[in-house]
Amino acid sequence: MPPRLSSLVGGLTAETAFTVLALARQLKARGKDVVELEIGDSPFPSTPFAKEAGIRAIEDNETGYCPSLGLPELRESAARFLKAEFGCPVGAENIVVASGAKAFEQYFAEAFLDPGDGVLIFSPQFPTYIPNLERRGARAVLAPLEPSRDFRPDPKAIERFLADDPRPRAVLLNSPHNPTGGVATREDLAAIAAIARAGDLMVFSDEPYCHMVWSGRHESILAEPGMLERTVAAYTFSKSYSMSGWRIGFAAASPEVVAAMGKLINTTASCSPPLAQRAATAALERDSETRDLYMKRFHAKVDRLCAGLAKIEGFHAPKPAGTFYVFPDVRPICNRLGITSHGLALYFLEGADDSLGVACLGGECFGEAGGGFLRFSCAEPDDRIEQAIAFLSKALERTERINRYRDANPQYLLKQPYITG
Repeated sequence: MPPRLSSLVGGLTAETAFTVLALARQLKARGKDVVELEIGDSPFPSTPFAKEAGIRAIEDNETGYCPSLGLPELRESAARFLKAEFGCPVGAENIVVASGAKAFEQYFAEAFLDPGDGVLIFSPQFPTYIPNLERRGARAVLAPLEPSRDFRPDPKAIERFLADDPRPRAVLLNSPHNPTGGVATREDLAAIAAIARAGDLMVFSDEPYCHMVWSGRHESILAEPGMLERTVAAYTFSKSYSMSGWRIGFAAASPEVVAAMGKLINTTASCSPPLAQRAATAALERDSETRDLYMKRFHAKVDRLCAGLAKIEGFHAPKPAGTFYVFPDVRPICNRLGITSHGLALYFLEGADDSLGVACLGGECFGEAGGGFLRFSCAEPDDRIEQAIAFLSKALERTERINRYRDANPQYLLKQPYITG
C-alpha cells in the first residue's frame, strides 16, 4: 500500500522546464538528437576566478558549517555590488545568503504571509511562485502582462488589487521577466513603490537576470525611497556568472527581515556551503570582465534566435528587452492546427521527426496567460540555434505528423481558439 502523502505535496506543481528537460534527456539517451532550448541554464563555464576560489576553499578545508546568514566577506561584497551597480542603499547587515534566488521565494512567504493573505503576481509567471505561496496558505491573485506594454508590470493592476482584494499583503515582481523578457522601467518601479508604500504592501523583487538587459539598464525597486523596509530583492549567480550548479545566491532587505530569514535558514538548510560562498565572493569581486563578455554573447544569441524565428510563417517574435529567452506569439499557428502551445512545443520535441527534435516550452507552463506563446532559451551553441530554426520551419509543414501527434495526445487538443490581437 503506497504511503499517504500530505495535501500540500499532493497538490504541489513542479517547474515544467525540468520535466521537459528530463524527457529531452530520455530521448537523447535513446539516440535522438535534441536541440535543448527548454532550460534556462548557461552554456558557458563558471567564471574563472569563481572556480579558482571554490577549488582553493576545498583545498583549505572550508567544508564545514558557517553562519546561517552567510560569510561576512560575501555579505560585504554583495552590498558593495548592489550599491555600485544599482544604487541600492545597503550594507552587509542588509544581505542574507541562500541556495540561489529561488529559495527566497519560500523564505519571503514564510516571513510575511499568513493563510488567506492575497499576493499579486503578474502573469505569465515563473512556475514556482504559486507553489511557494500555497505552502503558507496564501492566495495568488493574477494580473496579466500585456504585449502592448512590452510585458511590463502595470501599476494600475496593483491599485485594483488594493481596492478589490479582502486581504492584500504583497506583490511579486520579476524584472527582467521570465518568460516574456519584459523589463520594468524606472518610472514603472517608482509608481509601484508609491502604491506599495501607501497600501502597506511588501514586495518580493526577483532579479536573477539583472545583467541581461538589452534595452536601457536594469533598475531595482530596492533603490526607490523607503523601499528597503518593505522589499526583499533576490539575486543569483546562476545566470550572470554561469554558476547554476553551485546553488548560491543572496537577497537584500532590512536588517530585521535579514535576521528573520536567518532563522528560517538556520532551521532548514543550516547554511549555504562555504566553498560556494567563496566562489561567489570571487565572482563579484574579480569576474566582471568575463561576466560582461558572457552577456555580450547572450545578447548575440538572442538576436540570432529572434531573427530566425521571425522568418517562420505564423511566428511573431519581437526582441525581448531582457533575459536570454525569446517568447514568440504562435496563436495563429495553434488556432489553425487545433493544438495548444505546449502541445506544439512537445510536437517539436517528440513528434515532428524520428531522429531530430527541438525542446522548448509552451507558454501555459507559466500560467494560463502564457497560452498561445512558446518560450525558447538561447542556451545552445550558435550552430545548434540555426539548426533548430531550420527544423521548426520544416516541422510545421508536416501536417500529417502534427495531426497524428495531436490525436494521439488529446490533452493537447485546443478546445477554444486563442484570442488574438
